[in-house]
Amino acid sequence: MPQLKNTICDVPGIMVGHAQDEEARTGCTVILPNAPVIASVDVRGLAPGTRELELLDPVRTIAQIHAILLTGGSAFGLESATGVVQFLAEKNIGYDTGVIKVPLVPAAVIYDLAVGSALRWPDRAMGYLAASQASSSDTSRGLVGAGTGATVGKFAGQRCAMNGGLGTCSGVIDDSIVVGVLVVVNALGNVIDPRSNRTIAGARDPMTNEFIDPTLIISKPHSLSFAQLTNTTLAVVATNAQLNKAEAKRLAHMATSGITRTTYPAHTPFDGDVVFAISTGEVPGCDLFRIGFLASELIATAIVQAVLFTNKLQ
Repeated sequence: MPQLKNTICDVPGIMVGHAQDEEARTGCTVILPNAPVIASVDVRGLAPGTRELELLDPVRTIAQIHAILLTGGSAFGLESATGVVQFLAEKNIGYDTGVIKVPLVPAAVIYDLAVGSALRWPDRAMGYLAASQASSSDTSRGLVGAGTGATVGKFAGQRCAMNGGLGTCSGVIDDSIVVGVLVVVNALGNVIDPRSNRTIAGARDPMTNEFIDPTLIISKPHSLSFAQLTNTTLAVVATNAQLNKAEAKRLAHMATSGITRTTYPAHTPFDGDVVFAISTGEVPGCDLFRIGFLASELIATAIVQAVLFTNKLQ
C-alpha cells in the first residue's frame, strides 16, 4: 500500500477539489471519484439544506453517484452544484438515460452568511472551478473550500464564536481496507476533544476569554437569535470496501457518532448535520462493524483537527 497522506484521498480513486472567496468568507468542496460510487446518507440535523439526497435512500432505483458537493452560502450555495454537473457533463460522465448522461451530484450546505459577506456565495462558476481542481493529492485543511466561513460555538452569539473549518484524515484495516473522511465544522455547539474531554473551541466569554458552558446559556429562559440557529457539521466517509447501498446507509449512520462525541450540543433543531458514505467497491468481504467504528473515530479526529488547525491551537 502506498504511503498515506492522512486524507480522504488515501482511498484509491477519490479526488477532492476546493474553491473559495476568501473576502466573502465562503466556498465549496467537491469530492470527485474517478468512477461512479455506491452512496448513501444519514441526516441527523433537523435543519438541513440539501440537493438530490432522496436518491441516496436504499429503496431508490439509482445506486451510484458521480460526485458530492459540500458548500457554504446556505440555500444560495446549492447553485454551485450546477457547476459540478456542468463539469462532469462536459466529460461525458453521468447516469446513462439512453439520450444523455446525467451527472448525479448530491449536495449539502452550511450557513456562513453571518461572516464575511452575506451578498456573495458559491455559484455555478465556483462549483465548476472546484471540480476542475480536484486532485488525488489534495491535503487542504482549515479555512478552505466549504470550510472557509465555518465557525463554532454560536449558541452565545456570533461575537463569541471561533473558527471552525475543514478537516480530513484516514485509516486502514487489515492492510487493505482504507477509510477516509472529510468534515466541515460549522456547529452551534462547542468542540470537545474526546481524548481529554476538554473543550478546545467554541463560545468564549469576551471579557475573560474562557469557554462558555452551553448549559449556562441554553438552560436560561431566553430565545436564541436567528444568527445563533444557523449551523451544521457536514461529513463524507469514503472507503474502498465493497458495500451495497443499504450497507453504505448503515456506515453513514454509525459514522455520525463521531459528531456526537466531539460537538456539544449536536444534532439540534438548528443544525443541518449530514453524513455521506461512499464505496468504491474495490475490496470485497467488508466488516461493517470495524469500518463503521473506524469511520466514527476518524470523524471525531477530523473535527478536532479542523478547529485546532484554524485556531492555531496545535
